[in-house]
Amino acid sequence: MYIIEASMEHFTHLCVLDKEVIGDYSRSDCIKHAILERRCMIYKIQSCIAGFLIFTTDFFDCSFISLVIVKPSERRKGVATALLVDFIERAPTAKIFSSTNRSNTKMQNILKATGFKRSGYIENLDDDDPEIIYFTLK
Repeated sequence: MYIIEASMEHFTHLCVLDKEVIGDYSRSDCIKHAILERRCMIYKIQSCIAGFLIFTTDFFDCSFISLVIVKPSERRKGVATALLVDFIERAPTAKIFSSTNRSNTKMQNILKATGFKRSGYIENLDDDDPEIIYFTLK
């Protein structure tokens, strides 16, 4: 297992993995831009991509983990946790934020387990499912 920065050679694999999780290719442009801007990390097991993380640094000049995707067959094996822990170590800013819906209790538990603390919430992004904001320091 190892975590590396994604390159364009990984693009198609990441899009296929994302489609496996959400059912379509709607985030392909987002994934492509994250790779080109060096904001995408991948978790590999031998030659298989088990998951990936995308971040930005435009959230009030802080790092913001905007997407964590794990291959369904690799879930509950520590992939998301490893991606978060690795990112915390290499984040380009001292403050790191992420978010998840109130309904996504699995991601809430992963964020808490990796040291993130609840920082607030945003209503009205998804009907009746507030986005909970989490925060940690590098």
